[in-house]
Amino acid sequence: MGRISKGILGGFSGTVGTVVGGSWKGIDYMRSQAARRTGSFTQAQLEQQAKFGLMVGFLKCMMGLLQISFRNYAIQMTGYNNAVSYNLKNAITGTYPSYNIDYPNVLVSRGDLPNVLAPSAVAAASSGVKFDWTDNTGVGKAKANDKAILVVYSPAQNFAIYTTGSAARSAATETLNCATFSGETVHTYIGFISEDGKDISNSIYTGTVAVS
Repeated sequence: MGRISKGILGGFSGTVGTVVGGSWKGIDYMRSQAARRTGSFTQAQLEQQAKFGLMVGFLKCMMGLLQISFRNYAIQMTGYNNAVSYNLKNAITGTYPSYNIDYPNVLVSRGDLPNVLAPSAVAAASSGVKFDWTDNTGVGKAKANDKAILVVYSPAQNFAIYTTGSAARSAATETLNCATFSGETVHTYIGFISEDGKDISNSIYTGTVAVS
C-alpha cells in the first residue's frame, strides 16, 4: 500500500499497483516495480554480479573512510557508492569466476589535491607500519597543514586500519599501530585531505608490508 504525505500532487511512499514511490536525499521518485525473474542470468550478468560482490566485500570495512574520501565525486550517490563504482571498473583482475582485487590500482581516496612525493610504508617496531614521504607544500593546492589519509588493509581478516586526517603533510612521517595484524602481510595506501576537508587527493598504493 502506498502512503501520500504531501497531498494529491506530492510524492508518495510504498507501492501503488505496479509503481513504487519513495524519497532519497529529499528527492521524491517513482519507479516501476521490479518484475520477477523467470529465466536464468546471462554470462555477462553472472560476471558483473561476481565482480560486484567481490568489490563490496573488500570495501565495506572502509565505508566510514570512503564516505569522506570520495565525497567530491558523489553526485546523486554516497561517497562509498562512488568508491565501489570506480574500483569496480579499475581494480579487478582475473577471469570469471576467479576474480581478484587488483590492490595497486585501488583508490581509497579520490580528488585533485596533489599527493606527496616518494611515499613509502615499512614495518616498524611494536607491530607498527611507518609511512614516510617528501613534503611538497606549495605544489598546486598542496599546503603544509593538509592531513594524511593512511590505510593498512589485511586480506586475511578483510579488515582495515585507517586515518581520515592524522599527520600533516609537512610532518613527512606517521606510524600506525597495527598490532591486530601482527604476523600478516598487509596492503598500504596514502592520500591527503585539506584541513577544511574540501580538497582530497587520489591515493597512492605504497605496497605490501609484513607486520612484525
